[in-house]
Amino acid sequence: MNQAIILAINPGSTSTKLAVFKDDQKLFDASLSHSVDELGHFSRIIDQEEFRTRLVLDFLEHNHFDMNTLTAVVGRGGLLPPLESGTYRVNHEMVKYLRESNWEHASNLGALIAIAIAGPAGIPAFIVDPVVVDEMHELARITGVPEIRRVSILHALNQKAAAREAARMLKKNYNACNLVVAHMGGGISIGAHQRGRIVDVNNALNGDGPFSPERAGSVPSWPLIEWALSGDLSRDELKKRITGKGGVVAHLGTNDMREVERRVDQGDEKAEFILRAMAYGIAKEIGAMATVMSGKVDAVVMTGGIAYDKRFVGWIRERTDFLAPAILLPGEDELRSLVLGGLRVLNGEEEAREWSLNHSNPF
Repeated sequence: MNQAIILAINPGSTSTKLAVFKDDQKLFDASLSHSVDELGHFSRIIDQEEFRTRLVLDFLEHNHFDMNTLTAVVGRGGLLPPLESGTYRVNHEMVKYLRESNWEHASNLGALIAIAIAGPAGIPAFIVDPVVVDEMHELARITGVPEIRRVSILHALNQKAAAREAARMLKKNYNACNLVVAHMGGGISIGAHQRGRIVDVNNALNGDGPFSPERAGSVPSWPLIEWALSGDLSRDELKKRITGKGGVVAHLGTNDMREVERRVDQGDEKAEFILRAMAYGIAKEIGAMATVMSGKVDAVVMTGGIAYDKRFVGWIRERTDFLAPAILLPGEDELRSLVLGGLRVLNGEEEAREWSLNHSNPF
């Protein structure tokens, strides 16, 4: 086909990031900031749909971008029910579900802004690998408490993009690889990618796996129960201590890992100890995911912002290099990952999936 011009949109809590690509080459990007006063007019995040769409269109017009050249628009996927990975066409049923959802998250606006721009232009709108991607093996869901099952919540967009890039570096097809992928950012997700599917992964949001800069990870059950029943903290405060104010920020008072690195460089023994403990937990989880694939691992892939810290990565590799070669892909480029998902469909490498509430979780 001719070169594709794709607009990618990634809504955040106080910004809307966008980029225009010609195939996989970025033409330009921007981050449109939204003040507290601007967003204060909306009682719910979903009510910001028209406001944010207009800002994107105004920015493109101001920069003399010809909307008639667009081939597709790709938005960040939102909090849909669990689904398989892939590129999904934004359809009426998806739009209806997101508008009526009780989940308050800015990513829900991605599909809505995408279709608002793509629809009048007569071009497709897509979402790619939202955080609710669920390809877990049934065995991985079972816990010792029948009322509680493990769930898949992860950095699916970057995990999948990093896994595909690692497979390319290995000169193999992603669907023929076994990889352990560790996304290391404010939250940490470590997934077992077995022949193109994430068959096991820690819940990176609300209490599972290694602790992270701002999440508590797994903690011993009995002390947690005693703490929860003590009455010292409210229900919402307890949840915040697990997600948002847990992990490194609880120990060191900051979730800025660059600040933690500086403290370690300056000889702060406590900062180094906590950082080493986080690396230890990540290495242990990488080892656990390797056992899921019976130790047959082509590579251990480390990605996300913390992967830039060579010392931290070195501490992990001291414990994991015996498993498989390490591939370092620091940082993440979510807009590019969205575009690549759209391109795979436009280029005929995969088919766009049609989302339906009745078929959202095939497991």
